[in-house]
Amino acid sequence: QVQLVESGGGLVQAGGSLRLSCAASGRTFSSYAMAWFRQAPGKERAFVAAISWSGSSTYYADSVKGRFTISRDNAKNTVFLQMNSLKPEDTAVYYCAAARTYYLGGDGKYDYWGQGTQVTVSS
Repeated sequence: QVQLVESGGGLVQAGGSLRLSCAASGRTFSSYAMAWFRQAPGKERAFVAAISWSGSSTYYADSVKGRFTISRDNAKNTVFLQMNSLKPEDTAVYYCAAARTYYLGGDGKYDYWGQGTQVTVSS
């Protein structure tokens, strides 16, 4: 069983930055590939970024490529999402998720999900 808790969301102006964190419980964090998803009001949940078990490989949705960076610290059981050059269309609830398999995108079975953290970007 893995519990995921996101933090770091908030209100930021367009062009600003935020860093999201997702803390995982348990001793098996490094056995899981991790990902970030987001869900805007009235829209389906969308894939944002994924990172492999060791952090050596990352994958991004086209909409965030070059602006967002996913990273992880296995010693601290934490995955991060650095978000730069934020746009109003990045406004959403952001979720982290864990999977045994490293999926290049959102089409996969993610075993655990966090409760989400709100990110609001004002224009």
